[in-house]
Amino acid sequence: MTLDARWGADGGPQSDKTETVASRILVVEDDERVRASVRLALEDEGYEVIETATAEEALAAFERRALPHLVLIDLMLPGMDGFECCRAIRRVSTVPIIIVTARTDTHDVVAGLEAGADDYVTKPFVAKELGARIRALLRRARAVPGQPTQAINVGDLELEPEAGVVRRGGQEIHLTRTEFLLLCELASNPGRVLSREQLLERVWGYDYFGDNRLVDVHIRRLRTKVEPDPTNPNHVLTVRGLGYKLQAG
Repeated sequence: MTLDARWGADGGPQSDKTETVASRILVVEDDERVRASVRLALEDEGYEVIETATAEEALAAFERRALPHLVLIDLMLPGMDGFECCRAIRRVSTVPIIIVTARTDTHDVVAGLEAGADDYVTKPFVAKELGARIRALLRRARAVPGQPTQAINVGDLELEPEAGVVRRGGQEIHLTRTEFLLLCELASNPGRVLSREQLLERVWGYDYFGDNRLVDVHIRRLRTKVEPDPTNPNHVLTVRGLGYKLQAG
């Protein structure tokens, strides 16, 4: 399986009915009590839960079973840690990933997002908040209504939203689903500054509990793929104190 931005490549849900019922969540957590409590909370919401205690077991389960629709990964795991587990999954799939950590340290959060996670929660977490984040990511994992269907050209960047393809100078670039949706949102508003809060709401589907670090880290990752020189971007620009915008360069 190749890593790209095309919808459905990870076997994600295809209709509203699969948002909870029949959606599979892979939980990677070494603490049996935490794992059991997460499983019970998710099953209570109608999800099918696959449990593993190590990253190695998770990757094996990922290969031999029907692909999960979303993965919860604890960062502090025995053996292979959650960061490497996240990177390993990202090499083969665009499945939504939420990292779970007992640490609130910004470095760990950012490192987890840099490893390819779409979001994070910290322990102890409230089941209601975790459920809201899962539902938002599962909704977003399907084709997003309202996204433009026509090709968009911004300088040497060409986006085909319906096909999930982006090219720079005619060369296809492989993006995660989050990176692709973020670029589409910016490209749909060329030259217009979008605040972090607007991007959180439109790309992640979050409002009051969103974290601006999600936007900043994914913008940084996006720049490494669409900019010739990510340290001196000419497409995805920061407007200090306001947010981000996309320009032709």
